[in-house]
Amino acid sequence: MEIIYKIRRKASSLKRRVVLPEGPEDRTIQAADFIIGEGIAEVVLLGAKGRIREQAARYGLKNIDHARIVDPYRLDPADEKRYVEMMVELRGAKGVTPEIATKQLQDPLYLGAVMVKAGDVDGEVAGAVSYTGDVLRPALQYVKTAPGISVVSGAFIMRIPDKSYGDNGTVLFADCAVSPDPTAQQLAEIAVSTARTARSIVGMEPRVAMLSFSTRGSAQHPSVDKVTEATRLAQKMAPDLVIDGEMQADAALVPEIAERKAPGSRLGGRANILIFPSLEVGNIAYKLVQRLAHAEAIGPVLQGMASPVNDLSRGCSVDDIINVVAITACQTDLQ
Repeated sequence: MEIIYKIRRKASSLKRRVVLPEGPEDRTIQAADFIIGEGIAEVVLLGAKGRIREQAARYGLKNIDHARIVDPYRLDPADEKRYVEMMVELRGAKGVTPEIATKQLQDPLYLGAVMVKAGDVDGEVAGAVSYTGDVLRPALQYVKTAPGISVVSGAFIMRIPDKSYGDNGTVLFADCAVSPDPTAQQLAEIAVSTARTARSIVGMEPRVAMLSFSTRGSAQHPSVDKVTEATRLAQKMAPDLVIDGEMQADAALVPEIAERKAPGSRLGGRANILIFPSLEVGNIAYKLVQRLAHAEAIGPVLQGMASPVNDLSRGCSVDDIINVVAITACQTDLQ
């Protein structure tokens, strides 16, 4: 768990403000109390003030007094006016009128996304009681993706007991959560996004392997061609990064095998980021490593947004929420 404490410490130093749209929810309010008490981030809770304060009293939470509480049904008129104008400007062509925008702001997930876009908060965390699609839809409509990035993806920070892999056992896997069958361009963007995640959250200098069942043309197939093209595009997008492919996982992770299969590779068998050719492969891989290698899987960390928005599992714990808020705060370091 040392990496989590490192992430929490970094978040504390950044002093970011994170909105939690599911304010009255039991785990969310307990996590918020801890986050405030430890100085991990400033917290904005969305929901009825009376209900949130009743929940805080029920659990004996004292730090919630230091949270900003915003009731979507009782917005400050100046804020509401500012938000509505921005929403109509951004999505008027899509049919968003002032009336529709006002109605959307009553939904905490929409209000949270709009607050991020307006710069009133630095990031958003939701999903304890909401479906992923409901969390992402407002974020994609208003926060949108980062410049030069068209695809949102999900990375896992894998902590592997065998410290010889990655950076002392830390390897990032992507995409394991969002995009089922990325194009070569999207795969390149996922690689660059994951490198940014590695730097901002883990403080790791990225070494990116674009994975395939082929190494340096050892097999011929359209899926191999996709990874080869993605590698070229990623290198063009971010010439400062160490990115190599296409290659098999053993050539990416084992120096002795890299010498035989990919001589001269800049990775040298020491990749700390693995980019999978499809969601199917990435999701299976992280779960296998988690179970068979007894690795700790932290995530998914949503990446590619213009400002950080992260989705929780509906089965999340209080600790999970705390950690995702800390990760979200750290993601702002490269925004």
